[in-house]
Amino acid sequence: MIPLLVCDDSGMARKQLIRALPADWPVQITQAAHGEEAMAAIRQGLGQVVLLDLTMPVMDGYQVLAQVREEELPCSILVVSGDVQAEALRRVQELGALAFLRKPADATELRDTLQRLGLLQDGATAATPEQPQETTKVGFRDALREVSNVAMGRAAALLAEELGVFVQLPIPTVDLFEASELHMALADANRGDCLSAVCQGFIGEAIAGEALLLFHDSEIADIRHLLGLRPGDDTGTSEMLLDLASILIGACLAGIAEQIDVRFSQGHPQLLGEHAQTIDELIQFNRARWRQTLAVEISYGLEGHAVHFDLLLLFTEDSVPLLTGKIQYLME
Repeated sequence: MIPLLVCDDSGMARKQLIRALPADWPVQITQAAHGEEAMAAIRQGLGQVVLLDLTMPVMDGYQVLAQVREEELPCSILVVSGDVQAEALRRVQELGALAFLRKPADATELRDTLQRLGLLQDGATAATPEQPQETTKVGFRDALREVSNVAMGRAAALLAEELGVFVQLPIPTVDLFEASELHMALADANRGDCLSAVCQGFIGEAIAGEALLLFHDSEIADIRHLLGLRPGDDTGTSEMLLDLASILIGACLAGIAEQIDVRFSQGHPQLLGEHAQTIDELIQFNRARWRQTLAVEISYGLEGHAVHFDLLLLFTEDSVPLLTGKIQYLME
């Protein structure tokens, strides 16, 4: 039996990955929810082979790779991540990862990779894992967070290519807000700094909402510099923000749509503040639909630059039952 460690902060991601394992691979499975748990398991000999996520709390995948190298621990690490930036691939290879697979892992690709690395022998005897996948309990928020994680990674790859930087990815947050709570949350985000915001509506199979991308005005000059726009010339700033919003919002929605098997139609993006519309007015206008709002928040950062983008996907209350059904199908 080969000691196999599956490390990911998402129970859904671990469940999907265990499902994708070759049925004839004799493994003893241990699961870890973050890097510190993974390191403890590896030191105990429970990770001869490790399937490792990158974006995790406490200790991320990059830190695990670096620590394994520093301690010279005997394990073969394959990264399975939603962060598909070319720079992410380069960094994990430099740190000693043997392979990089994008989430959600394809069973055929995983099998081929294991065979190529000599970790799976043809004709191996099937074995029952010590920790079957059914023991992994997955809640709705965990599942939606993982779906969002995969989608944000694809959006980050496009943004990194556009700006020529490495995009630092967060762990998405998922919350259910009352309209008043959403108002307070956005007001709090606006405190102490001026914000520009782009809003874009979307709908698909009765799942509807608004995508809201927030830029801190103090950071816009840095964004212009990254795009090669001349300092001191504000011409084209609105177009620049709309273009960046189109990349991030479009890629995120496309990534979510692909996973839950829907097709979103998107409205025209609008820069709030133009035509006298503000975030407050947006909330007032949508208050009837947003009695309760399912909010997914993703905060992108640019390495080496004091630049952050806050992306909120705000699903209407009426969308939640269908979205829950779509997510439930992924969990089964």
